[in-house]
Amino acid sequence: MAAQLSSQELADRARAEVAELLDRQLSPLGLVAMDVLAPQPGQTIVDVGCGAGQTVQQLASRVGASGCVIGVDIAPCVLGIARSRTYGLGQVHFIQADAADLALPDEMVDGVFSRFGVMTFDDPVAAFSNFRRMIKRGGRLSFVCWRSLEENELDLIPLQAAGLDIAIDKTPIKFERRDFVLDVLRSAGFVQIVIEAFDTRVSSGNLDAMMSVLTKVGALGKILRETPALLSRAEPRVRKALMARASDRHISLKAATWIVSAAA
Repeated sequence: MAAQLSSQELADRARAEVAELLDRQLSPLGLVAMDVLAPQPGQTIVDVGCGAGQTVQQLASRVGASGCVIGVDIAPCVLGIARSRTYGLGQVHFIQADAADLALPDEMVDGVFSRFGVMTFDDPVAAFSNFRRMIKRGGRLSFVCWRSLEENELDLIPLQAAGLDIAIDKTPIKFERRDFVLDVLRSAGFVQIVIEAFDTRVSSGNLDAMMSVLTKVGALGKILRETPALLSRAEPRVRKALMARASDRHISLKAATWIVSAAA
């Protein structure tokens, strides 16, 4: 009998299965935070929770051949995709690790970036203190994270439509409160902290593409991948709710985020 997969392993496989569709959905959000970081040619940037590598590619194009991008993720399946996508880019390196425990030298990097990769640390102050230790004086941190579930159509509408009476894991939105984020960064020693709300509509494409992503990742996706027997009940309800919001076969939902930046 095969061993049961852990929650982390299930999430890794799901992210790998929908990597391209998920990137299409999240890229507009990550690029705003990347523009705030403003990586320059020749710089060294760490990408925390790099996933399947789209953000590593985007960062690599900004730092150029003379720079360096270090992608960090704990999940082997998505890292495998990231390595394949960036094959031939000499300025790109990957580390499979919990980013909170990343052991790069002090003041080695010019910046730390993350697209939704900093929200699940058990001890966020310790994790961000570690990031600050690695950043050169005057270097910067920039990331995008989710605001509250109630503000995010992207998770709220599928959950409400599915009608599942089951506890929701709110770990990915533990940074929903601005004051919490501010306290974490201040406690970690960051300065010049800026936290701005950014809302926009995002999409993975048509109805089938959105269903593929929403039933595998996100708040509803976590429930369904860990309790697959609920899929047959939830799937038609969510599909109906999305169809009601379709425009020329295109479906988008509002994403509510914080764009956060700070100096070391």
